[in-house]
Amino acid sequence: MTSSAFSAATIRKRIARLPRLPLAALPTPLQPCPRLSQELGVDLWVKRDDLTGLAFGGNKTRHFEFIFAEARRQGATVVLTGASSQSNFCRQATAAAAKLGMKADLTLLRGVKGQRVQGNLLLDRLLGARVEVLDNDDWLGLQAVFEAKAEAYRRQGETPFILNVMGDLCALGSVAYVEAFLELEEQCRGVELNPTTLFLAAVNMTPAGLALGAKLRGSSVTIQGFSPVTWPEPRDGDIAGIATQAATLLDLDVQVTGNEIHNDDGYVGPGYAIPGDRTMDAIRLAARMDGLLMDPVYTGKAFAGMLDYIATGRVQRGESIVFLHTGGQPALFAYDQEAMAEGSVR
Repeated sequence: MTSSAFSAATIRKRIARLPRLPLAALPTPLQPCPRLSQELGVDLWVKRDDLTGLAFGGNKTRHFEFIFAEARRQGATVVLTGASSQSNFCRQATAAAAKLGMKADLTLLRGVKGQRVQGNLLLDRLLGARVEVLDNDDWLGLQAVFEAKAEAYRRQGETPFILNVMGDLCALGSVAYVEAFLELEEQCRGVELNPTTLFLAAVNMTPAGLALGAKLRGSSVTIQGFSPVTWPEPRDGDIAGIATQAATLLDLDVQVTGNEIHNDDGYVGPGYAIPGDRTMDAIRLAARMDGLLMDPVYTGKAFAGMLDYIATGRVQRGESIVFLHTGGQPALFAYDQEAMAEGSVR
């Protein structure tokens, strides 16, 4: 998996210089999938970052160890964030705020599931967030809402911290997945596993951190992301930019370029947060073969993409591969009708 450029010890020392708060249960397990492996003709393992431990877990908990340390450094008493109404990001942010004694104020977009209090939206309220669900899907308008709310909180004597899911904290959060790459690398050595590809649902911080981790270690493993949304322009350059900014935070003179990022948007299906038959079939297959629960927005689509790579020969028979499970299972409870509508998997 590795022909090292920087030693793992050197990278860990650089990461340790950054402020950090303990939120995640680490390391997360690396588990074999014997029945899926037999069914698919590959050696499939799953890195279980759905088990990071904070309010149903997920990859964002790793990110928030670094991001919430910055919030605390700024003296934050209330965290302002937002995304769609079934956001895993917002659920984990609310849980982190609760654990650290901060308030959480969520501005949520209507999304596919609207104001139905189920799944992540139910957990947001249970965790104590102040929740406003807008009757629109204006992602670009969120920052202005955050800033207006922040000013109102300042007048009340609070210290607000704006956590924009697409904002400039991405590089800081991505450092967590540089460390996660080292963790996975060590686990692979422990079981004599040499994967060719690491598959995951990919947007910003997670693929950026993994790409940087792989480059720092001189790894030959391909980081293959699957986008949950079709972007107007390719994300490769943006993800590479986040990775390069993270290297700067670690005081490492390393640049990641767009051609080093592998991000496939061919498995989005009908749209963001709308699972097609291929996604739901992949979710059922993972559940019924190895007891793995994927979500309909992110991991289910990425798992479907990986299955297609195997079926079409882009992953060769007998290859060792790893799927990074980034969480998201609470959303399943908001997709009960889709989950119960049987597809081709029996």
